[in-house]
Amino acid sequence: MNVYDFIVKDKDDNEFSLKEYEGMVLLIMNSATGCGFTPQYDELQDLYEKYADQGFAILDFPCNQFENQAPGSTEEIITFCSTKFGITFPIFSKINVKGDDAEPLFQYLTEQKGFEGFSSDHQLTPLLEQIVSKKDPDYAGKADIKWNFTKFLINRKGEVIARFEPTEYMYVIEEKIKETL
Repeated sequence: MNVYDFIVKDKDDNEFSLKEYEGMVLLIMNSATGCGFTPQYDELQDLYEKYADQGFAILDFPCNQFENQAPGSTEEIITFCSTKFGITFPIFSKINVKGDDAEPLFQYLTEQKGFEGFSSDHQLTPLLEQIVSKKDPDYAGKADIKWNFTKFLINRKGEVIARFEPTEYMYVIEEKIKETL
């Protein structure tokens, strides 16, 4: 099994097979429009533009599970992202990424690459750890997604090769993308 085996819902809630991306390097993430990490969209769009012609795509799945930071409809989220950040990579239907009703794709992603901690030197790490530990004091030992803008890097074979927490610096992610391309 790999990510190409999954069917997700596109922005219009139609079934969409990830086989459409077979042979590409993917960065799959959950996002929110009202999050402290939302400005990452600028750098993500830059990465997409820089590497798309080499077979790279970003797949964005909005999620409202973390402090209700993505309350709008999928259409409102897409409008916000394209207007404010010029996003041109695909934004899919809003989903849940953790819990019993988590999207199967994200269940698979977290089974392949679990949580390894937030970046110790990121300025938002202490706040994020405080928020997450209030909800689950044992969060560090669990594989599930902890916050918005968690990203998974997929190689051309559809295998999950890396997980990046929202506190990971974009230059680290870019280096891993370049290695994978």
